[in-house]
Amino acid sequence: MSAYWIVRAIVGILGVVAALVGLIGLTLGGQEAVAGGWAVLVGLAMIAVALLEVRRYRSEAAERTQAPIGPGGGETPDAPVELRFRPTTEVFVDPSTRRVMRVHVDPATGERRYVAEG
Repeated sequence: MSAYWIVRAIVGILGVVAALVGLIGLTLGGQEAVAGGWAVLVGLAMIAVALLEVRRYRSEAAERTQAPIGPGGGETPDAPVELRFRPTTEVFVDPSTRRVMRVHVDPATGERRYVAEG
């Protein structure tokens, strides 16, 4: 298991613990209810982050198969982009790797792929 998944699991577990402690605070009433309400909100936010956060610049297929991350976080360099994806004029510099990334779009669905150039 990679460090990425370990961190997500820890955040999710801490979120569940915070939400449960918050629920206990809510049942106690008074000052504890206010703190409990905040704990529930923070816990639910942590759970949502753990469940919904994904790696940047990844296709759904690469995310499902846990394919290695390509340069700049995008598609693996040896994997060809599916024919349904068309390159666009949109390019940007990945802030973490400083690589130029080109956006490819499936015109039918709007799904985007990010491919390192050069």
